[in-house]
Amino acid sequence: MKSRLVVFLLLITTLLSGCGYNQVQTNDEAVTAAWSEVLNQYKRRADLIPNLVSIVQGYAAHEKEVLTKVTEARASVAGMKATPELVNDEAAFAKFQKAQADLGGALARLLVVAENYPQLKADANFRDLQAQVEGTENRIAVARNRYIKTVQEYNVSVRTFPNNLTAMAMGWKPKANFTVEDEKAVATPPTIHFDNPAPAPAR
Repeated sequence: MKSRLVVFLLLITTLLSGCGYNQVQTNDEAVTAAWSEVLNQYKRRADLIPNLVSIVQGYAAHEKEVLTKVTEARASVAGMKATPELVNDEAAFAKFQKAQADLGGALARLLVVAENYPQLKADANFRDLQAQVEGTENRIAVARNRYIKTVQEYNVSVRTFPNNLTAMAMGWKPKANFTVEDEKAVATPPTIHFDNPAPAPAR
């Protein structure tokens, strides 16, 4: 009896392996890990913003519109629930992606404004935060690219034969992915050049 059970289990394991079950599971875990790293880097960026805004405000309080936009964009991102299930909801994923893009754009504009304030650029705390922002943007680009690749591998595994038969039986569907049109822009972090400072605006 035990020998029959062992044979049966081995047969089931072989069948599952041959129909791509194990491969899809492996790819799914890779997507989860890659997504966690994307969220980790986005959180790192969001955590830098309050201090950055505070320092810029100290030197350029009248740049209210730019300061407000970056603060609002951060609040919008913070209000979203970036759960693992988000990658299975294309509409929710698109909304998340737009919110992060808006925050990135607002942050870039804030750093551009700093070009007009030599004293701000000379502030050691600002220079440190600016360097951290640039580093984080690079890490975001790397994390996003890794996520894009892992999702592509997962989606291929659930769409190709014979894995697609198992995917249909198990209810597995392709996962949402970042659009690639803006990858070049995402991969280019906002920069501030500290040489040849621009004159401060008249007050």
